[in-house]
Amino acid sequence: MRCAIYIRVSTDKEEQKASLGNQRELFIRYISDKGWDIEHFYVDVESGTTEKRPQLQQLISDAKAKKFDVILAKELSRLARNGRLSYEIRDIAQQHKVHIITLDNAINTLDGNNQMFGIYAWLYEQESQRTSERVKAALKSRAQRGKFKGSNPPYGYTVNDGKLYISQNETPDIVRRIFREYLTGKGFDRIAKELYEEGVPTPGQVAGKKSASHKWHGSTIRLILENPHYTGDLVQGRTTTRSVINKNRDRVDSDNLIIVPGTHESIISKSDFEAVQQLMGSRKRTRPQAELHLFTNTAYCADCGRGMHYKKNCRGYICGNYNKHGLKACGDHLVREADLKLAILNDLKNLASILDNQEILQTLETKVIQQKKNSEKQIIALEKELDILKQKKKKSLNLFIDEKISKADYDEFVSDMNDTMKSLSSKIEQLKLSLEAKNDEIAINEVKQQLDTFIDFNELTSEILHRFIEKIEIKADGSPRIFYRFSSSSAYYLINFINAQHSTCVVCGNISTACTSSVL
Repeated sequence: MRCAIYIRVSTDKEEQKASLGNQRELFIRYISDKGWDIEHFYVDVESGTTEKRPQLQQLISDAKAKKFDVILAKELSRLARNGRLSYEIRDIAQQHKVHIITLDNAINTLDGNNQMFGIYAWLYEQESQRTSERVKAALKSRAQRGKFKGSNPPYGYTVNDGKLYISQNETPDIVRRIFREYLTGKGFDRIAKELYEEGVPTPGQVAGKKSASHKWHGSTIRLILENPHYTGDLVQGRTTTRSVINKNRDRVDSDNLIIVPGTHESIISKSDFEAVQQLMGSRKRTRPQAELHLFTNTAYCADCGRGMHYKKNCRGYICGNYNKHGLKACGDHLVREADLKLAILNDLKNLASILDNQEILQTLETKVIQQKKNSEKQIIALEKELDILKQKKKKSLNLFIDEKISKADYDEFVSDMNDTMKSLSSKIEQLKLSLEAKNDEIAINEVKQQLDTFIDFNELTSEILHRFIEKIEIKADGSPRIFYRFSSSSAYYLINFINAQHSTCVVCGNISTACTSSVL
């Protein structure tokens, strides 16, 4: 049996870290007694009520891919304290013939012991709901006593024993600057862009968050401008989660806010704060429906990957990162819409004409056959390499069980093996997909028939664009790199063959070996 072991603790406190190690040891002894194999450890440090756990989602994905035979958990609550999620995991496991076993003997689908699944799922969710209500009551009591209850203090403040103090750094001045500049007429995005260009630390960076962005956003500026804590009053309970299993937050009515005035030193005067709120209210307007241009959601920056934004004043597209954050974030990658339309129309017209050239098609057919033979040889070699790695992985488990290697060495070795095996499996899958394509002649005819449907190509319409093109990457000089939707291997080799063998580039007219304007 290939075992997927799921381990979860709620926090990263020291006592919880010890629990992680203890759970690992329990599973290793259990698997050793059974003579089973450890396929992978999945470890999350998250609440059991949420499904947004990276390793749990990976576990579910791997279960669907049938990468293991059984899921092991200490108890059902380790997998989920959310009834709906518990049932979802159970149904996915059943559908893909994966068993679930908990070490407390409550659940063991291998032995047919799953009658109590629903009861345990309900009990664990109710327990979490009661815990959530107790925590909310404790936080509300703390707020009513004038204690700050947030996990991170507002930007410009530090917190000590539940009280806010003005930070002894540049952040309070940044807050004053944001309020001042908004009152002078600057908008959220303009203030954010200038702070980013100057390299001012963001709230996430100041708080030391691991995933903190170094970019300021208009939404961050708005949150600072709306925060009443800057006036010296403690205003808490402004939002609340809907339930223990629904983490979406709803705004609380002003009558139910917990307000304790004068709990800390202010950064912004109340008169300035009120002036900003009034100005924000007056600036609100009903935005017209965004106009979608031809290449919206199709053209992307080749360097940073952001979508290209249409700019009416230049009748073309620029990098969304550059448009939002300026030159520090990325270059403009400017491309005129008319030029991009012409490049794609020329590409498609040239492709249609080449499909009528029998000499080229015969050469292509020979290359496709040879490529398929090469792919078959590669698959055999990669599968042999994969089998060798599986044997090495099995030997490492035996060495670990016999205490001939340390747990740390075993985990490191298995992690490296899994990465390598995953990469090999992915390559094998890609090669097999290419071999499953339709007959070459049929596939090429299908492409030709699709192109013939739009034989005139007088104008690049949205239908033509989305039928043939997956996406377009715009390079720094504005030249496009086109990714076609042709999925069959013959069509794939056709496009590569055109660009490698044809005498001129189908977009710009240059020698194709010296130009990459249009490649698959």
